[in-house]
Amino acid sequence: MAAEAEVLDELHRLRARVPQLTGALAASADGLVLAHDTPGVEPDGLAALTAAALGVAIRMAESTGHGDLRELLVRGVHGYVATYAAGGSAVLTLLAQDRVNVGRLHLEGRRSGTRIGELVDAATARGEPAAEPARTSTKAPLRTRTPRGTTPRSPSTPATNHPRTSES
Repeated sequence: MAAEAEVLDELHRLRARVPQLTGALAASADGLVLAHDTPGVEPDGLAALTAAALGVAIRMAESTGHGDLRELLVRGVHGYVATYAAGGSAVLTLLAQDRVNVGRLHLEGRRSGTRIGELVDAATARGEPAAEPARTSTKAPLRTRTPRGTTPRSPSTPATNHPRTSES
């Protein structure tokens, strides 16, 4: 994406305006990284988690009659994760220390989200791809998760009549 450099510049400017930010990521709504400044955080994983959280937040806003999602704020013991709509097809996710001024975080996050949305939407209108395909990782693949933490039975293991796994 030709706008990637401009989006990255916006992320750097945002981090300069809000010193308590520990990371900033712009991603497509479906979880592809557009640009990132996330030291110590794997950007592809953060983009994927953002897309998953975004899906739930959108459904929650719609099902409660509160309209289109504008932002999502998660507060953890050690800080905040804030996600803002950025145009029609992108999101901005910010990581911040617990001592950040949340009002300032929202003010600057919304401004940058608007700017990034303009950049991404303009690039999309020019026919540029919204995001580059994910890079091939050299990491080992993640283990397959099984329901409720159970492990799959091998063919030689007899089936048990466990209430969580038996069909009624």
